[in-house]
Parts: sequence; C-alpha cells; structure tokens
Amino acid sequence: MKAIVCEQIDRLRLVEQEEPVLQPGTAIVGLRRIGICGTDMHAYKGNQPFFTYPRVLGHELAGIVEQADDPSGKVKAGDQVAVIPYMHCGGCIACRNGKTNCCTDMKVLGVHIDGGMRERIAVPVSHLLVTNGLTLDQAAVLEPLSIGAHAVRRSELRAGETALVIGSGPIGLGVMAFAKHRGARVIAMDLLDERLAFCRRWAGVDETVNARHQALERLAELTGGEFPGVVFDATGSARSMESAFGYVAHGGRLVYVGLVKADLSFNDPEFHKREMTLMGSRNATPDDFAAVQEAIRGGGIDVASFITHRAAFADMIGEFDAWLKPESKVIKAMVEL
Repeated sequence: MKAIVCEQIDRLRLVEQEEPVLQPGTAIVGLRRIGICGTDMHAYKGNQPFFTYPRVLGHELAGIVEQADDPSGKVKAGDQVAVIPYMHCGGCIACRNGKTNCCTDMKVLGVHIDGGMRERIAVPVSHLLVTNGLTLDQAAVLEPLSIGAHAVRRSELRAGETALVIGSGPIGLGVMAFAKHRGARVIAMDLLDERLAFCRRWAGVDETVNARHQALERLAELTGGEFPGVVFDATGSARSMESAFGYVAHGGRLVYVGLVKADLSFNDPEFHKREMTLMGSRNATPDDFAAVQEAIRGGGIDVASFITHRAAFADMIGEFDAWLKPESKVIKAMVEL
C-alpha cells in the first residue's frame, strides 16, 4: 500500500509499505479522509515537540472498516469511523483518573508513532468512533474540533461569562464554537481582519480584536475594564502566550490550548494579584469526541465552510508547501482517498 512519509525537515516522500495485519481487538480501516493539522505543518518545518523522523504524519482520520476483531460487536466491517488518535497506556495515574488525553506514556498517531497518511491503518477498536450518518468530511474533523471542546470543558466556562479566544486557526475556531455553545460571550483575537471576519461568520463570535491595534485597550473597552473571565490561547506563539497573562480578569482562568517548543515566562506579581488560574489543555477524551459528533448531527457546526482546501492523496505532496503560505488562506486542508 502507499504511504506518505515525512523523512526529514521539509521532505515528504511517497513510499510503498506492507499492509497492516488484523490483530485481536483491532480493526483495519481503509482511510478516506486525512485532515492536515498545524501539528503536521510544524513537524514538516521542524518545530513540533515530541517528534522524531522519519514519520508517517496524519491524525485527523476518517474511513471505512474493512476488517474488525471486536468481541463487543460495536465496530463492524462496513462501518464508517473516525479515529481517536491518542494511544494511552490505560494504567498510569492520568488514565486511572479518566484523563486518557494526558497519559504519562502517550503515543499520538502521526507524532510519536506512525499516523494515517496512508491507504490503510490498523487501530484498536477502542479508539474508533462509529460515525455512520455523518459525511466523511464531518467524521475527519471530529478530532480537531474535539480539542477545542475539551479546552472549553476543562475551563468550566459558564453561560454569561466573557471568553477571549486568541488565534483563529482550526483549534481556536473550535474553542470559539464550543464557547458559544456554552452560552458565553466570545471575543476573538487575531492579527488578520480577514480571519476575524471568518470568526464572526463561522463561529458567531460577539466581538473581534485585532492584536496589532491596541489590543489591551480594546479589551478593556469591551469588558468595562474588567477583562475576560476566561482567556484561551490557541496560537502556539510564545509571544502571544506570554502576553495573554495581561488579558485575564482578576480571579480568571488562562488556558493554553496551543503548544510551543519554548520556555515561557510571566510576571509573578501580576499573576499573583489576580489569583489567576493557569491551565494546560491537551488533546481530548472520548467524551469530547461524542459531544462534537452530537453538535454536528444537530447542525450546530458548519463543516462545509471549515474545510477550505482539498487535494487527492496522490497530489498532496505537491500542494503541501503552498498550504503553509499565509496567502493560501487555509483554514482546514483535507486529503481525499
């Protein structure tokens, strides 16, 4: 079967690999959609933590089950499925407490172990979500949207609170959408007015702030000087993540959804006087996937306009560099098989 390998920084190559073998408790999934994530792009450019080369990228996956060994009978040949790509150990302190998303021995497809940028993959049936009734596109975006849903759930955002979401990439957009589902007043911040306009159209945010133009003053104006009770940073930018401390209300929460390969620093007196809570939000749990699937089935998430670029599997390598360029205006790129 064919696979695309990231052999080293700035190099993708189409190769032939052996077919996956069905093992007890697994399924062979014929992949039909592979979403391109910021993680894939950072790995390609050498900026992804926890990453080694060579690696088959791809963890936003949807396909059709070709074979299944599932004693429970929940996953059967012919089912359409999405893949939950976080391979957890099941026995560590995080897993025992239901936080499989931050397992101490986490192996994420496409990051720590080979992912799904190939024609078929073997996956434990415990990591498959049956998505019959959704489109393949909808199934493939469950993973990135679940990261946003998890961050919102972790923040304990309440209806009526004001939330600031910094960064309007796919993860930030997911945070905005699920913050709105919670009944929050949502402010989007980004560097580009065009992206902020998309936040209004797609996620229904209430206000927007261009980070280049007196952001602190604008936030103070929008919140009566109190600032947002919850701030989500989904940029993966050290500068933005450090600046975010100054945007949080007294008694508020700052949630890092994005990941940066760097050390961060902050002013402790400012942090302390606000009695601020700082949180990291990593990956998602099966409950988050289920919540996103329910929202999509209910018509609350517009997947069609979320996906802005497409390529056939055979053409993906030729498109990848262009997708990295800001002028391409990629929100979500999707590979089709």
